[in-house]
Amino acid sequence: MSGETLPGVEESTPSRIVLHVDMDCFYASCERLREPSLRGEPVVVGMGYESGETFGAVATASYEAREYGVESAQPISEALERLPRAETDTDTESDPDAGGGGGENAIDDGDAAGGNGAAGDGNADAGGTPVGDDAHSTETGHYRPVDLDFYKSVAASVKEILHECADVVREVSIDEAYLDVTEETAWQRTPDGDRTLAEGYARHVKQRIAREVGVPASVGVAPNMSAAKIASDHDKPDGLVVVEPGEVSEFLAPLSVDAVHGVGPVTADRLAEMGIETAGDLAEADPTALRSAFGSRGVELHDRARGIDDREVTPTGRPKSLSRESAFAEATDDWEEKREALAALAADVAARARSRDATYRTIGIKAVVPPYDVNTRERSLPGPVDDPDLVEDVALELLSEFDGDAVRKLGVRVSNLSFASGEQSRLDGWNGGDADDGAEGEELSDLADGENAEPEGQLSFDDLGGDGDTVLDGEE
Repeated sequence: MSGETLPGVEESTPSRIVLHVDMDCFYASCERLREPSLRGEPVVVGMGYESGETFGAVATASYEAREYGVESAQPISEALERLPRAETDTDTESDPDAGGGGGENAIDDGDAAGGNGAAGDGNADAGGTPVGDDAHSTETGHYRPVDLDFYKSVAASVKEILHECADVVREVSIDEAYLDVTEETAWQRTPDGDRTLAEGYARHVKQRIAREVGVPASVGVAPNMSAAKIASDHDKPDGLVVVEPGEVSEFLAPLSVDAVHGVGPVTADRLAEMGIETAGDLAEADPTALRSAFGSRGVELHDRARGIDDREVTPTGRPKSLSRESAFAEATDDWEEKREALAALAADVAARARSRDATYRTIGIKAVVPPYDVNTRERSLPGPVDDPDLVEDVALELLSEFDGDAVRKLGVRVSNLSFASGEQSRLDGWNGGDADDGAEGEELSDLADGENAEPEGQLSFDDLGGDGDTVLDGEE
């Protein structure tokens, strides 16, 4: 449907709308999903640790645990020493379903320790006396070993929602992705001027993840990838930050220079030596001096600090469905208007499926009747097809149910997709196989000094038999 404008819809060329969706403390959130009693408690998820040993490192820590100085890649024995512990561990009996062994007031080592507290590594000395700055804390520290299979299953549910919400999705890790939703929403403000339509769409994505999966996400909305990434980090956890076109530079200017995507500790120190401490300083710096100090990467950083990032959101992963929706300027009950709009949407969806070598077994429509009554209808087919005419015919037959109704928005969807190419789905967030694929959309083109690569001591999926290029649930 490229180049066409639906009846009743004003033609425009809006700025891109990019969402960066980042799951907050994802592994800890997954553990809380199956153990709701962990909500609000300090939770550490780690790997390679057995009770009484000094090995193992933290994969992720909940925000409550971080308040006690627990960090990713920290030795688990050190993390357990920092976690809170109540004054006694004999007030209540243990809950066998929780996986801990020392009562609800003890350090809960789950399946990893399986005994009373941290078995020598936890928040008590040999005599059982609580240690740490707050020995009278009523909170309980909880340790859980990494369960990657479970996390992958949760991530698959999240990624499925993302692919339903956008045709262009780039999965950069198990817990984050970029969405280009330029076709799905707009920078136009709502009638009351309270917010942009893009903000409402991002909130819809967040709410679907929370409602259907049960884990929190922070979302940044901006005209480009790097600004969206910074926005998602700006108000964690469970945040939503929108940076509209024309406001990117103003948003970035007061931030610390290490907030600029691509500036790690080493580069931040070198920039500080040049008198550059904020993103605004970087934006105003002499590009020639930056090129001299950092090569072409200095020019990229200069652009990003000024809100310039022309990278496209290149898709990864496989959608479960493909859809296209469009709203009329005003609700219409004119059958010919509805037919023309639906036919155009059907053609577009069928073309997208064909461009991805996808066949489909289900064809459906959406009809939104004022004020906002969302109606969906679908029809399953005997087998997978690639037939644009059939998509239009079935869609129109389904629309006939709303022949006399005024309709505000229409949509067409094909689902139960199969792909001819046989490329492995990446719904679990792994970028396996292509060594270049892992860095291309997410990081600066050259990471020679290790900036934005795995931090020193950081764990990777390589330690679990996965993709060594993917940082294992780093700091959110």
